[in-house]
Amino acid sequence: MKRLLRWTALVSPGAEELVLQTGDGVMTADSVVEGGRAGPAVRVTYHLELDPAWQVRRVSVTTGDEQVTLHRDTSGTWRDGNGVLVPALTGCTDVDISVTPFTNTLPIRRLQLAEGESADIRVAYIQLPGPAIRPVRQRYTNLGGGRYRYEALESGFTAEITVDADGLVVEYPGLFRRLS
Repeated sequence: MKRLLRWTALVSPGAEELVLQTGDGVMTADSVVEGGRAGPAVRVTYHLELDPAWQVRRVSVTTGDEQVTLHRDTSGTWRDGNGVLVPALTGCTDVDISVTPFTNTLPIRRLQLAEGESADIRVAYIQLPGPAIRPVRQRYTNLGGGRYRYEALESGFTAEITVDADGLVVEYPGLFRRLS
């Protein structure tokens, strides 16, 4: 199965085009993000490999001459592109790439929260431009009707994200909107 998704940025000029493919027990997401947030325009490409439970196996993010690659094995151990252990990411299950709403779909799909249920998680947060990687704590709450409350627990940032029937982000208020 292959699906094309597009989002527009709402804060500044920018857009994302993502191809989501499934097959042979692996999902891949390949994306190009172009635009800028309160600074010079950036072009970011990323590649995600996910298992059938929406758990990250590999992420690669490129911006300009900078590239970050992380691998996560089945025991939850993270390594960089050279195979070096990244102990700071111990306990992180998902990745959150700052320039895309797509990575919010990963915990939404993986957690399968019932309406009214919430979960606290640790994610490998990839801040762009940079890139800088650090673990952060987040909370997702299923509000029902395709709505999830997202909370960045360290900063206090909160958003009510709307998703479609497949858990793919449709609206991230003030930041992103999916195009039809």
